[in-house]
Amino acid sequence: MTDLPAFVAVPAHVRIVDFGHVLVLVDYRTGRVQGLLPAAAEHWRQIARTGRTTDLPSALAEQLLGAGLLSPAAVPVPWRLPAPVAAPDASWGSTEHRAGVDGPTRAPVVATLTAASALAAILAVKRVGSPATAMHRLIRTIHQAASTCHHPATPSQASAAVRAVRGAAWHSPARTACLEESAAAVLLLAARRLSITWCHGVAADPVRLHAWVQTEDGSPVAEPPSTLAYTPVLTLGARHRHQL
Repeated sequence: MTDLPAFVAVPAHVRIVDFGHVLVLVDYRTGRVQGLLPAAAEHWRQIARTGRTTDLPSALAEQLLGAGLLSPAAVPVPWRLPAPVAAPDASWGSTEHRAGVDGPTRAPVVATLTAASALAAILAVKRVGSPATAMHRLIRTIHQAASTCHHPATPSQASAAVRAVRGAAWHSPARTACLEESAAAVLLLAARRLSITWCHGVAADPVRLHAWVQTEDGSPVAEPPSTLAYTPVLTLGARHRHQL
């Protein structure tokens, strides 16, 4: 067993969601996600009040430090616990997500090509550099793009951008899921100096992640009702408290 530091703190890039029966830690530098079941979660709540490793079992402390979800501190640094989030009733999946895959809606050729360029830029950001920091590079790119915007996108402009990106993603040979598509939608609108809020959230039962965009009034864009089951953990692109 390695010597543990006397005091620890939560790095700024780690976010926490407490569903009661599971506490979820998300590292926005590496994209790593760690779930703590009730016993471990209670130890986490205890150390949050003191910042002292003596309040953690040694094995758990080593695991969290090794994963970068805790970092050594020179003095005790208690941190604020997140407010508990009520997990939605279990649905077994079938009532939330339809089976099968729908093809993309048709978009103008110029819009699709522009969307393909935005998507290619996002895929390049993920691939150029260490895979361990791909999430950090992606978030930095979204933040930089959002900082160039002057006006909020209207719901119709945002919806058109999302659908154009999804149409381009349908033909992409690389992995393109909600993370890549939502980031590309931000870039596509930012090219016209239009802002949209990028969201990354967590849902429970089972623990799962989702990324989406929403308009200035908080309405998800071109998303199914099941998106409302996700608790936003990080949002970029608007005046919002969940920014890094």
